[in-house]
Amino acid sequence: MTTFKGNGSTYQGYLAPSLVGTGPGVVVIQEWWGLVGHIKSVSDRFAEAGFTALAPDFYHGKTTTEPDEAGSMMMALNIDEAGKVIQGAVDALLAEPTTIQGPVGVVGFCMGGQLALYAACIDPRVGACVDFYGVHPQVRPDFAALQSPVLGIFAEDDPYAGTEEIRELAAQFGALGKTFLFETFPGTQHAFFNDDRPAVYHAEAAAKAWALTVAFLQKNLSKA
Repeated sequence: MTTFKGNGSTYQGYLAPSLVGTGPGVVVIQEWWGLVGHIKSVSDRFAEAGFTALAPDFYHGKTTTEPDEAGSMMMALNIDEAGKVIQGAVDALLAEPTTIQGPVGVVGFCMGGQLALYAACIDPRVGACVDFYGVHPQVRPDFAALQSPVLGIFAEDDPYAGTEEIRELAAQFGALGKTFLFETFPGTQHAFFNDDRPAVYHAEAAAKAWALTVAFLQKNLSKA
């Protein structure tokens, strides 16, 4: 765990410096459960792949395994404040000796997927955005301000980010001339990437989604 500043406040996050020399920075944004072990392990995987990852703690130390409580914490999140946390995380990443100077990536899961899109619309330093089945009804990014390419990873059976929502998002991006790639993985459910949730985890799809994510970030986050 580490601390970093944003908008005059101090926040906490999980820092995973690149294990392969220096590399691009990536902000990893949590699901509605909080900064749990799964998000930390994903950050570690990014470090193994040569990125320096920072996962901010949006809930200030609180985590849960109960969906009702998670939903309440998600809905109580102040979106403007969350944006400032993310921008502070970008500052902190670029100050790390293992982070190359240049654009950073944002990768988010569930609630974090929508926040990743939001981050890419408010911070021009974001050079690549990966949205894993993002959803948050109170987060409405200004996609006209989006400058980075977007990789969207979705489940075939998802009551939160379903076919209609994906189609609508693609139509918005297309109308605005944005660069995006959406992949829907057959036979999967919402949160299929989370290996701490055996009821929905899909190992084959998760492996493919991870390879796609790493390749996308490597392509778009080049050295300055």
